[in-house]
Amino acid sequence: MAASAKLPVPKGIGGMDNDDVAAAGGKKAGRWGFVQFFFVLAVVLCVLLYAPRVLVLSPYGYNIDVGLFAPTTTSSSSVPLQQRVSGGANAGGDGGRFREVVLDNEVHSPCSSMSDHTICCDRSSVHTDVCFMAGDVRTDAASLSLLLFPPHQHRHHQGRNGTSEEEKEERVRPYPRKWEQFIMDKVPEVRLRVAPRRRPEEEEEHRCDVRHDAPLLVMSAGGYTGNLFHAFNDGFLPSWVTVQHLRRRVVLGVLSYNPWWAGMFSEVISGLSDHHVVDLLHDTRTHCFPGAIVGTRYHGILIVDPARLRDNKTIVDFHQMLADAYEKPPPLETTTTTTVQQQQDQQRRPRLGIVSRKGTRVIENQAAVARLASSVGFDVDILETADGRPLSAWYASLRACDALVGVHGADLTKFLFLRPGRASLTQIAPLGVSPIAREDFGVPADRMGLAYEQYEVLAAESSLARKYPADDAVVADPEKAMREKGWDLVARVYLGGQNVTLDLARFRRTLARMHAHALQQRRRQ
Repeated sequence: MAASAKLPVPKGIGGMDNDDVAAAGGKKAGRWGFVQFFFVLAVVLCVLLYAPRVLVLSPYGYNIDVGLFAPTTTSSSSVPLQQRVSGGANAGGDGGRFREVVLDNEVHSPCSSMSDHTICCDRSSVHTDVCFMAGDVRTDAASLSLLLFPPHQHRHHQGRNGTSEEEKEERVRPYPRKWEQFIMDKVPEVRLRVAPRRRPEEEEEHRCDVRHDAPLLVMSAGGYTGNLFHAFNDGFLPSWVTVQHLRRRVVLGVLSYNPWWAGMFSEVISGLSDHHVVDLLHDTRTHCFPGAIVGTRYHGILIVDPARLRDNKTIVDFHQMLADAYEKPPPLETTTTTTVQQQQDQQRRPRLGIVSRKGTRVIENQAAVARLASSVGFDVDILETADGRPLSAWYASLRACDALVGVHGADLTKFLFLRPGRASLTQIAPLGVSPIAREDFGVPADRMGLAYEQYEVLAAESSLARKYPADDAVVADPEKAMREKGWDLVARVYLGGQNVTLDLARFRRTLARMHAHALQQRRRQ
């Protein structure tokens, strides 16, 4: 975006000599006034046509001035990127007031009030580091760096420790598991630097190839992202927490990008951003942004803590983002059609989805469980985890469910597709898995407003009872066994070597409670 320049003013517009006016006379004067009118009209139309190109959607309901700077072809000129959004309680008769867009939406963050042309990092979390860059930010693919180009008058700023801003460099691995060195070593490290002073001809090296009018979020599609639970817990939910206040006016710069990830999660990606994804490791062009966020905030396992966000968003708001991404616009319906549909919904039996696993943690008597659920009063939908269905199809199936049941595993992450405040989730926790199950899915399901129940598998219901003596701690006292043998036992035996055969008489009581809840929710509609 170039700096605005003065338009050349024709001699006859506001600058004609009196002698010229007198000499023009009669028809010539009238004809010249006609030309004047259309020239001014053309200028006004051009302003109206091109003004939207410098506008950016803001989360605030009134006029604001972005405290960021648009990229230019060199760093010698930085033009403020402004936006005007009408409405809101603070919008006045003068067109409203201006304020800065804050990149960091976290409450009490050291970076929530950072100055322009600076880099700020928050490394206080045990889970993640997050850095922010306010100003003219450009990518350097060769060194996997983000360069901040402040205006020349800012280039000699001295930091509190006596070092210049040009000497400052931050390094971030943008993945929210910094306590786990093994996986963090596989996440590429991004360098954040203030661009050193250069002669104009040297600055051509970082001339913008692609200009963006929205800030950059650097995230990773690597780590454990191939696992559905980690794709959401380590990837999409933290990313949403970090940038949801920007309302999709953000560009995702992805490390470890791959087509599988982009295809499988295309709807979620579009729910986070209105822009094309940038593959930071393979796109060698220089991309320019009016600001950048490197890394993502992390509130806990599948958790959004509203007390930590300026706008107090919750996991229900994240669900709404998924709903907006996956749901097709409903067809136009008449009042009669809507009434008939509501009557049909009231008459149908509640729908129960059973997550059907393959390999480990399988419900060995699944067919009998399905028949039992039907006898209790459910219409049963067997949800195969390995059938290759896209997530959009899973969303449609779970959206129609009144209840979901499944053994602890990554596919239960799809509880995020259930209807908040209406559906129920029952998680079957095999031996030795109870604390993990409750933390991974029980707590977040409760926060989303689901009716949550955890069915604790007894030793007699576990396939481990066929492998170990009855007095072995593995089946008799899992907590003791885990204290003695640690995570290896959990991963190898309790998660990787166990199936379940549910006690039908015992599980019937659980199904009856789920059915009663579904009927109760229906009566409240």
